[in-house]
Amino acid sequence: MALPQIVTTLRTKRDEIEAHIAELRRQLAAAERDLSSVTAVLALYDLSPATQTRFPAYAHLNRLFAYGEMFKLCKATLEEAGEPLTTRELALAVIRAKGWDEEDRLLKRAVAYRLIQSLNRAAAQGRIFVAGKKKNVKMWQSV
Repeated sequence: MALPQIVTTLRTKRDEIEAHIAELRRQLAAAERDLSSVTAVLALYDLSPATQTRFPAYAHLNRLFAYGEMFKLCKATLEEAGEPLTTRELALAVIRAKGWDEEDRLLKRAVAYRLIQSLNRAAAQGRIFVAGKKKNVKMWQSV
């Protein structure tokens, strides 16, 4: 038995509407991506006083330090302290020495990660010692 004409027409109309909605969703997703890109570029070039001191979201730390500067800052901090310090304490000391925002958690984490790489290399070369761990964080001691 054949379907009534109205059922066929309604199914065709439903398929057209679903296709149109899918296309609108695709266009919306593209527009959201474009908006996100424009907002990110604006954040990098925003020169208002409120955002000037903020650390850029996509800055590479290796371009912000001279060769060996990070290790020199850590070595000076360790010698000044006279006792072993954790990676987190050294990261905070480096951030203070550079005059950056001490409350920025992502910056602290990024600097600590780079410090681990730098200090492990220095420890392998015998320029610094690992003095154990404190709460699963390495302690570093000057030679």
